[in-house]
Amino acid sequence: MSDQVIVVDDEAAIREAIQQWLELSGLAVRTCGSADAAMALVDHDYPGIVISDVRMPGSDGLQLLDRLMQLDADLPVILITGHGDVPMAVQALRQGAYDFIEKPFAPERLLDSVRRALDKRRLVCENRQLRRQVADKGRIESQLIGMSRAMENLRRQILELAGTSVNVLIRGETGSGKELVARSLHEFSPRTEKPFVALNCAAIPETIFESELFGHESGAFTGAQARRIGRMEHADGGTLFLDEVESMPLAQQVKLLRVLQEKTLERLGSNKSIKVDLRVISAAKPDLREEVQAGRFREDLLYRLNVATLQIPPLRERREDIPLLFEHFASEAARRHEREVPPLAPGQLAQLLSHDWPGNVRELANAAERHALGLSAAAVEEPAAVQSLAQQMERFEAQCLRQALQQCRGNIAAVMEQLQLPRRTLNEKMQRHGLSRTDYLPGGAE
Repeated sequence: MSDQVIVVDDEAAIREAIQQWLELSGLAVRTCGSADAAMALVDHDYPGIVISDVRMPGSDGLQLLDRLMQLDADLPVILITGHGDVPMAVQALRQGAYDFIEKPFAPERLLDSVRRALDKRRLVCENRQLRRQVADKGRIESQLIGMSRAMENLRRQILELAGTSVNVLIRGETGSGKELVARSLHEFSPRTEKPFVALNCAAIPETIFESELFGHESGAFTGAQARRIGRMEHADGGTLFLDEVESMPLAQQVKLLRVLQEKTLERLGSNKSIKVDLRVISAAKPDLREEVQAGRFREDLLYRLNVATLQIPPLRERREDIPLLFEHFASEAARRHEREVPPLAPGQLAQLLSHDWPGNVRELANAAERHALGLSAAAVEEPAAVQSLAQQMERFEAQCLRQALQQCRGNIAAVMEQLQLPRRTLNEKMQRHGLSRTDYLPGGAE
């Protein structure tokens, strides 16, 4: 979203002066001589703010404020007057004005208020977009939230694979959402009406692993007092999700491979073959090829499981998604605990964006829940000495470039205009941060 400002004043000289001040600061400005002209430019999702004089013929600034608040109560409106007094300022603020500035004023005073108002508007628009995504429960965007190119690519790959029956291996760090991706593959597939069965291979003791996976007959071993249907049989017609598959015992890897090859299984303690039709989705943290080389994983099973691979990007590589995800998790937590979401304090958003999130989305969700409960989000509070000021500025600059390239879909001219940078400077900065416009073109096209 570009920083847009509408300036409303019946005096052309004042409109032009304010426009010049703001445009020199890199803002996109449109001017209007009346309240009616301004209303024609604003809708409920206008991605900017309004600055208006109070004393104008026809509809004055207070009347314009009232009309704008009826259209969108979250739209920041800054009022300016040379005839202001305390009662008028109080009335304006009660009506919903963001700020009230009295003439004559220093340009810096207005610019500071404008920048704060634009920051607020940007968050409001982003949160509305998130809520629209989440409200549409039939769309994958409501399950895999994010506007980054990495998440767009992941959702596209999921939808392409969901309609097939191939086995999929999901790679991703701890807390990155591997089970959520697996569930999406199932829910957007023809198997969606059948069971989705999840098994964490690292959480099952080796002594009962075979029974858990394949089931057993009564009396198959000491303590087996009744027949048990295993996870694979229960997933018949649907999807079996094997999380942390690298932890599966080698003896069970052999049996799993045979089931995948023959599409039949035998319960422990039985010689009867049972046909099963299932799709296997696996997830692993380490590279399974390295596990094969180390002798901890069967190569032939890897080929069966890894027909297609999905790589989940860590949260630190898609920082532009952090505000949307944080708002979503905080709102969900507040709803569960029946309370209002407290606003982010100054600097907290910058902390969220600068944190590396080693625990990924799971860690962010935990921080958001603590925030919703009014507790310290300790996960994002790092010692100031962790990074120098220069390092933090470099990281912030890289994030601004990535976000502009994403929003402009690789259009360099649009990025130059948005960031107010000459071509040579932009090229140098992109090269220094390892950014390429081709990574942001629609569909990855040149």
